Amino acid sequence: MILDLFADYKSISLKFCYFLVISIFLSCGKDTSKTRPTETSKSTENTSTENPITSSKTILCFGDSLTAGYGLDDVNEAYPALLQAKIDSLGLNYTVINSGLSGETSAGGKSRIDWVLKQPVDIFLLELGANDGLRGVPLSETRANLQAIIDAVKQKNTETKIILAGMQLPPNMGPEYTTEFKTIFPELAKKNKLSLIPFLLKDVGGIAALNQADGIHPTTEGQKILADNVWEIMRDVLQ
Repeated sequence: MILDLFADYKSISLKFCYFLVISIFLSCGKDTSKTRPTETSKSTENTSTENPITSSKTILCFGDSLTAGYGLDDVNEAYPALLQAKIDSLGLNYTVINSGLSGETSAGGKSRIDWVLKQPVDIFLLELGANDGLRGVPLSETRANLQAIIDAVKQKNTETKIILAGMQLPPNMGPEYTTEFKTIFPELAKKNKLSLIPFLLKDVGGIAALNQADGIHPTTEGQKILADNVWEIMRDVLQ
């Protein structure tokens, strides 16, 4: 995935190697056996007849391999499922749906958003744009595609609350491009009055122990931190 400069990097050479690996692996093929969009629904096994679950609200996580849980043994180790566990522990009546797709771009997301919105969505988490940046897609296109997705969600239901996950690029993409890319997310959040996760990979990117062997995709432990980063913003949206 896309990682920014981290304050605790040990050396410039380490950052360069890490970002080079990112550029190679983020363009890898889809692992459909592990990253197929999956509904992380609440278990009915522990539901008694005395406390039936009625018409739960829906949280839809719409993103790329970070959301899909690429490389994990079980999609339930990805952050959307961890959010479901947190929500269940608090007795909140929400069902989290994982609509992540490895290799997805903002253009790809735009092309499938109408199909995804056939189901009712109360909270929409948008996590896209990373692959655009690594491929050098014109920033105007990325911005326009993300705006189109936001517009589609609002048009479908003006009451849907949208959370935008911010991403950042490595410095080897060039200072002008990386700086403008970073501003896309807070600017869209401000323009559309969205809740913003400043950087989804905070405290995970660049830390070997929290990433898989490819050096990019979070491990199970890394996904737990992603879930914490999302929850920090989402908990206020749920209130």
